[in-house]
Amino acid sequence: METPVRLWSYHIANLARAAFWLLLVFVIASQLFGGGGAEKRRAEMLGRFEGERKSRVIALIHRQESASMFGVSVPGSISIDDSEAVLRAIRLTPPDQPIDVILHTPGGLVLAAEQIAKALVERKAKVTVFVPHYAMSGGTLIALAADEVVMDANAVLGPVDPQIGDMPAASIIKAVEIKGPHRVSDEILILADIAHKARNQVGAFVAQVLLKQMPEKQALQVATVLTEGRWTHDFPITVQAARTLGLKVSTEMPRTVYDLMDLYPQGGGVRPSVWYVPMRRGPAQGGAPGQPSPVGQEKDAGKVK
Repeated sequence: METPVRLWSYHIANLARAAFWLLLVFVIASQLFGGGGAEKRRAEMLGRFEGERKSRVIALIHRQESASMFGVSVPGSISIDDSEAVLRAIRLTPPDQPIDVILHTPGGLVLAAEQIAKALVERKAKVTVFVPHYAMSGGTLIALAADEVVMDANAVLGPVDPQIGDMPAASIIKAVEIKGPHRVSDEILILADIAHKARNQVGAFVAQVLLKQMPEKQALQVATVLTEGRWTHDFPITVQAARTLGLKVSTEMPRTVYDLMDLYPQGGGVRPSVWYVPMRRGPAQGGAPGQPSPVGQEKDAGKVK
């Protein structure tokens, strides 16, 4: 005959197992169905933007969203899946219809970025790339394929020098030059050979892309600057620097692009690290300049994404 203690232990174990499976079902359901509302709002806003500009709008936005089944934030980057989806959207766009690309990315696979850039360069209608915050590495490569780049005044692009694994190609070549080929391992010599080829290949591709908007000599010079590894890979190329390089850059960013970015929240933390209370200029009183005034109650506090 079982004792009361053993019976209670048995019931508690059953309750724990039931609670675990209920929690698992809840997490899975929330991951599968919880983002539907946000996706609908994104689609509606993209549709309105297309209507305003009479263009095909393609959003390529990488955030640290909760991409895994258990809500673990996974950084996004340009992948083959991305290039396949973008190329499909381009194919479905009439040749005489402009294309607008909203771009927010740390970069990604060179092959994928080159596929997208090549498809955009070959478009006859105008291609505009909007960069509300940053488009680094492969993102910059895509931006170079546009007829016009629209950047926030504080947005940045970045160098497109190739990376071999987690090492800059230029640095691998430099290390062999400094130490000499007889003082490094065969593995490093092979990496240096790959790095040399990668730098030449990317440089040639960037020069071809830039021919869309500048003479050949200038395109070669700019391609060299962007791919030779003179800067670190995360070096910020500001609006002013991009214009100095000869790129056609505007800062007339439509409000809709910022509103769309709000629908791609930054994931990862239990709470945001930056909060602010939205402010607007109130009407002037007695001829005095308008003063900032809150837009709502405390519940309207916003956060920097």
